[in-house]
Amino acid sequence: MMAAEYTFTLPVGLVSPDGRAFQQGGMRLATALDEIEPMGDPRVRANEAYYGLLVLARVMTWLGPYRTVTPELVASLAALDFSYLQQVYSNLNSAGARMPQPSFAAAQAAPAPAPQEPRLIETQCPHCQAILELDLSQGVEAAQGEML
Repeated sequence: MMAAEYTFTLPVGLVSPDGRAFQQGGMRLATALDEIEPMGDPRVRANEAYYGLLVLARVMTWLGPYRTVTPELVASLAALDFSYLQQVYSNLNSAGARMPQPSFAAAQAAPAPAPQEPRLIETQCPHCQAILELDLSQGVEAAQGEML
């Protein structure tokens, strides 16, 4: 029998205002409604990239001291943590899959997304408000190089 909840360790973690990082969290298996209901959310209709964030907020059972995980909490995580959580979700909810046991090094080396989808996300520059399309499959180093 599969466990009801799986514990994970984020590579970076949620950083509190006093500088503490909370890396431990829990995730349960997704239900059909976890994947269907976010499709009707106005935020998803306005920006499809929001879908993954809403699904993760629904299946995460806790994160650090937070026993309720909101979309805003998930959105405040580092991009590496978000990518890691997507990988954990995918591995956990794939047919016959078992909870992955990635290390910090594995998460840094390959926070690979599900291979069937392109890893493009739309975001907005907080400084100039320009709409940008980021290719997450190229990794952090490539994105930083483009900004220089």
